[in-house]
Order: sequence, then structure tokens, then C-alpha cells
Amino acid sequence: MAYRSRWEFFPRITPAVKYLILVCSGIFLFQFLFRIQWFTFLGLTPILFWRGFIWQPVTYMFLHGGIFHLLFNMFVLWMFGTALESTWGPGRFLKFYFICGIGAGILNAAVTPASPVPTIGSSGAIYGLLMAFAILFPEQLIYIWGIVPVKAKYFVIGIGAIEFLTAVSTTQSGIAHVAHLGGMLFGLVYMKWGDWQRSFSSRRRKKSRRSALRVVRTRQEEKQKLQEQIDRLLDKAARNGPDSLTAEERERFRKLSARMAELEDGK
Repeated sequence: MAYRSRWEFFPRITPAVKYLILVCSGIFLFQFLFRIQWFTFLGLTPILFWRGFIWQPVTYMFLHGGIFHLLFNMFVLWMFGTALESTWGPGRFLKFYFICGIGAGILNAAVTPASPVPTIGSSGAIYGLLMAFAILFPEQLIYIWGIVPVKAKYFVIGIGAIEFLTAVSTTQSGIAHVAHLGGMLFGLVYMKWGDWQRSFSSRRRKKSRRSALRVVRTRQEEKQKLQEQIDRLLDKAARNGPDSLTAEERERFRKLSARMAELEDGK
């Protein structure tokens, strides 16, 4: 799996991606050499996380269950993470990476709060990177198995659909599909939050303007009706003299004039 863009086919590794790969690989090698099992304590074990092991949504991202698990995640991190870090810079890239990874872990723990099974791996963050790549470079071709070309936007839609269907149809697969979906969800929210806010603000402004226009039209219609009634009374007084107005008509003229004054003052 690879992508073609203005970057190289085999992209030059960027600083943050390099250090993430080194840390994950170093921890895996240390575990392998010294036969240390940190999964329960440093992996994301939902029942322990909700009991106070609050570091687990961070530490679980640096643990991997096997060499192929590690190689796949690091390969995807290299292929797609370098493009994002080259676009954003190391600081923003790392912020996004950890938001997706931590968010994915917490969502997975929320779905299975009593589970004693630890979740490990950087897949949640990796799936967030895939979502960001598809949003930033939707037309870029990703070559599955190095052969089949698929546009990034369709590739990620397909991956998301597969993960969702797998999550709802299997319960004991040994793969944290909810964490994968969580990484994509947090990646989507992070990437689109500003657009959603601007869209919401724009709709509010339009609604406010429409409301203001309705108020103006209502006031204009009321003023027109008041003016017609006042004109009729004035016409009668002009034709037959002021004394021709009855006491009731004089009172109505006073009230109409007062209301007209209020409308003129914007009340």
C-alpha cells in the first residue's frame, strides 16, 4: 500500500514520525529481549482505566502484540504520517496523533467499561492519520498491495465501512475495531471542527438576519395600517372641521398617534 503525490513514492521520513517509530520499535524490542509483559499495566485495560489507571490511554499506543502488528502500524505511520507532518509541521502533527490515539482508547474503554482485556497498539492514532490524509488529499491515489489504485477518499470510506461492519458483527476477534473507528471519528472531528463552527455561525447569522427582516416588515406593515387610519380621521377633520370628530374618534386618534411615535422610535 502506497500513495502517489507531490511527495516521493517512498517518502523521506520526517522527525516526529521517525521518533515515534523508534520509540515503538525500541519498546517492542525491549519487551522481546527481556520477556516483559506490560500489557495489563500499560495497555488500555478498560476496567482498570475506570478505576484510576489514567495513563493507559497514552501508554497503550506504544505497545504492540507481535512483529507484524508493529510493522504494519509503523509502515502506515511512515507512509501517511510523513505527508501530514510535512504539511503541518511536527508540533501540530503530534497533537493530532495523540488526540486520535487517546480519543480512540477512551472511546473503546467507554464501550466495554468492564472488560479485563487490554487494548494495545497505535492503530487508533493510525486510523486517525488515514482520515486526515483523505480529507487533505482526497484525490491522491493509494495503491493497495502496490497494484490496485484507489482514491484516498474512497479508500478511507471503505476502511471505515469495513471496520464498522466488523465491529457490529463480531465480539471476540481480538482486534479493537471500536478503537479504529474512534481514531477515525476523532480525526474527522479535529479536521472538520472549524468548518462546522463556521457553518453553524453562518446559519445563525442568516437566521438572525431573516428574523430582523421579518421584524422590519412587520413594523412597516403596522405603520402603514396606522397611517391609513390616521389619514382617514384627518381627512374627516379637514372636510368637516375638527369638531366633527367624536370623543371616541379623538381618543382613537391620540392612541394611533402615540403608537406611531413608538414605532418611529423603534419600540
